[in-house]
Order: sequence, then C-alpha cells, then structure tokens
Amino acid sequence: MQSSVQASPPLVQAAPRIANGARASRGVFRKPWPLYLPALVLSDALALGLGFRLAHWIRFELALPFFRLEVAPSLEFYQSLVLALVPMWCLLFAALGLYRPSNLLGGTHEYELIFRASSVGLLLVIVAGFLGEELVIARGWLVMAWAFAFLLPACGRFGLRRMVYWLRRRGYFQKPTLLVGANEEGRLLAEQIAGWQESGLHLVGVVGEGLTPGSKIVGEVQALGTLDQLADVIDRFAIEEVVIATSALTRDQMLHVFEKYGVSDDVNLRLSSGLFEIITTGLQVREVASVPLVSVNKVRLTGLDRLGKWALDYGLTIPGVLLASPLLGLIALVVRLDSPGPILHRRRVMGLNGRQFDAFKFRTMHVDADRILEARPDLWEELAQSHKLVDDPRITRVGRFLRRYSLDELPQIFNVLRREMSLIGPRMISPEEMPKYNQWGINLLTVRPGITGLWQVSGRSSITYVERVRLDMYYIRNWSIWLDVHLLVRTIPAVLKGVGAY
Repeated sequence: MQSSVQASPPLVQAAPRIANGARASRGVFRKPWPLYLPALVLSDALALGLGFRLAHWIRFELALPFFRLEVAPSLEFYQSLVLALVPMWCLLFAALGLYRPSNLLGGTHEYELIFRASSVGLLLVIVAGFLGEELVIARGWLVMAWAFAFLLPACGRFGLRRMVYWLRRRGYFQKPTLLVGANEEGRLLAEQIAGWQESGLHLVGVVGEGLTPGSKIVGEVQALGTLDQLADVIDRFAIEEVVIATSALTRDQMLHVFEKYGVSDDVNLRLSSGLFEIITTGLQVREVASVPLVSVNKVRLTGLDRLGKWALDYGLTIPGVLLASPLLGLIALVVRLDSPGPILHRRRVMGLNGRQFDAFKFRTMHVDADRILEARPDLWEELAQSHKLVDDPRITRVGRFLRRYSLDELPQIFNVLRREMSLIGPRMISPEEMPKYNQWGINLLTVRPGITGLWQVSGRSSITYVERVRLDMYYIRNWSIWLDVHLLVRTIPAVLKGVGAY
C-alpha cells in the first residue's frame, strides 16, 4: 500500500467547521490541557482547604453535643496541619493519575480515583498520628476532613467538567478527528462520535476503501478520500485523533497505519473493538499467561455506575411506594368494579442477561380479549407488526384512561424493588419480540428494562418499531446517571400530555 497521493483523486476541499485548518492555527482554545490542568490543581487545592476548614468549624466551633473535647481545639495547630495536608493531598491526586488527561472528562472513574486518594490520605494521617506522639488529631475532625476531601474536590471537578462540556458544544476544546473505515461499524462509529460533542472529538471526516471524496457518510460527515490518501488528509486537516474501525481494515492495512502513527507525537491513534455494532458493554484488557486478552463485561453498568443506578432506583421507589399507596388502592378498586377479572396482569418479559420475569401492570383489557380480537381479523396484521393497536377493542373503559396517563404501569415499582426492572431503561419486550432486535438483542439484555425511558419521552407508541430499537440502543450506549435524571424530568410532561399512548 502506498501513501503517495499523486495518482489519487483530489481531496474534498471542505469539511464541517474545521476545513482548511493548519497545524500552526492550533491554539489554547483547541487544546484544553494548558488551561484545564492548572485550573484543576487550583480547584482541588481550594476545595481541600475549604473542606479541612469546614471540618474544624463543625467539630470545634458549632459545639455539637455528641462531640467530646478530648483534644484542645487549637486553630493555629490545624491551620499548620492543613498547610501540610493540602499539598500532600494534591501529590496523592497526581500519583493516582488525577491530573493525567486519560483519566479526566470521561466518566465516574475520576471520582473513584478521588475517593481512593482521599482514603489513602486518611490512612497516612492515621499512621503519622500513631508514630508521632505529639501529633494528636481529633477523630471527629479527621473523619469529616476525609469526607470533605472527597466531596468538595469532586464537586469542583464536576463544575469544571460541565464548563468544558458547555464550551465543547460551542466548538471549543475540540480535537480534529479522522475516522478510518466506512463499513457498518465505521458508520455507527461516525454517528456516535459526531453526535457526542462532549467527547471533545470533532469528526472532520472519514477515509476508507472505495470512498468518493465529498460523499456523505452519516449526516453531514463527509468522505475525505481513500486509505491511500490518509497521510495527506491528516496533514491537510490538522488531524490530532485517528479512530480506526478495525473490522473495516485488513491486518496488513492496520499494521501499516500503526507503523506510521502508532508512536507519533502529533497524532493519537485509537482502535475500535471491532464489535461496536454488536457489543455495548465495556471491555477490559487483562494479561493471561503474559498474553493481553480482551474480556467483555456481562452487564453495561459496573462499579460506581451500578451503585448510582441502584441509589436512584431505591431512593425514589421506596418513598414512591409509600406516597402512591392510596392511589394504587383506588385504581385497584376501580379496575375491579369496571370489569370482571383479576386486578393485576402479569406479562412475561426479558430481563437482565436474558432472565425472564413477570412485569406487573393493572389489568386494562377484558378477560376474554382473545375472543374479542378473533372477531376482528383485520387487526391481526397490525398487532403482529408493531405489537400495539391504535384502536384496540380489547381495552376496557378504565383501561383506556389508565393507559393514556401510564397509570397502568404503576405496579412495576414493585418490579424495581425486586431488582427486575429499573425506573429508567430500555422498553421491556416479550421473548417473542427478541428476533426483531436481530444483532442488537444481546445489547438489550445488558441492562434492566425501565418503567420509562427514551422511547417514553419520544412519542411512546406513536413511533415505529425500528425507531424504538434505535432509541433503546442509543440509551444503552450513552447511559449516564444524568441522562436518567433528565429522562425522569421529561417523563412527567410526556405522561400528562398523553401523546402516543394507546
């Protein structure tokens, strides 16, 4: 394979937003680290100093009755101690990689490192107090100092991260990025990168075999040339990040690209897993018998993400059950009086890792629903295609009202308490629907289905089945605790409007 472009078609002359950029034009607003890292160190130092001072104020100045004065509350002593602890804590942050770009602006792993560093700092102070007879520190102050040394720097970093995301959505702090490969995986990667501005990667375009410069790949993302033109494209568009869809290249092609850019100081090379279009869970690289092997997480959420999801579910569901008990009782009574039959309907659905369970709902159909549908053969095809009927004769009078405002789904809060469902998640489906998801089915089963979700706030039953699948995959790939909170807030007006509910 030749890197020369003499005999190749001309490159496309423009690309979105960063078209004719030269390397000389890269400024501090394109590269965040010269500005971000000093701001991060300053934020941490101020947060730590404030946290230690708050610990002193609560422990010694509030005179709370459950604190004993086993040591003299010398403000000068603690001020001197803080002057030593703040730089020590910052050094611990640095030692654990909290100022390393690869650990920043990318997720909850940053907060895990802060917690770890603060815990190590606490242990060092305890050891120092044990070894030094003159170093007597109040235990109450020490515990609160440890808590504040985690919480306040985490809050400061959260604020700085939001600021960077805000700037990235406006075109700042972006790295010109090139995608190599235009097969199915490459197109999905292009859609993901182009749609996630907070990542800091500005997708300039795509190169790949058989591409015509200027042709559209996904949305406004254009083809910039063929693989033979890679070197010229990187130089012309001042590319800093190269992402390779590994399933689109042969082994020799990937080796050629890696030999040229794998250790380059100007370009950072990234390789996809080769299974992006199938797998949405995280990957881990571990050495087995001195061989680096990639393993796939069995579930989408791990570590602090899993804990955050659990806290959100139980933190809202337990009070919700208590507050909604009178409403649940009233609906149960109305359902029983409206038509004969059981109050609850159990629907067999797919759960986490393929485990099936019964999802609870208030019954909204007549007990002889099948007989009613047999008299309407024209509705069978619609039901088979979308698993929904716009004008369903099987629904009771009360059931139609309950469905319109999603009140029939309230009993699913007990499925949440049983850890079978989540408040927010992809749409639950029956085992018979699994073939409709094709290769996406394995992704759907990596998270618990939700009472509400992206499909609920995007039109509910009025959107097509294909669109529902796409929304489910988008939610799984882009999950964050803030996306869940956002969807919870959006669910309320969506339910009150009753749009797309039937």
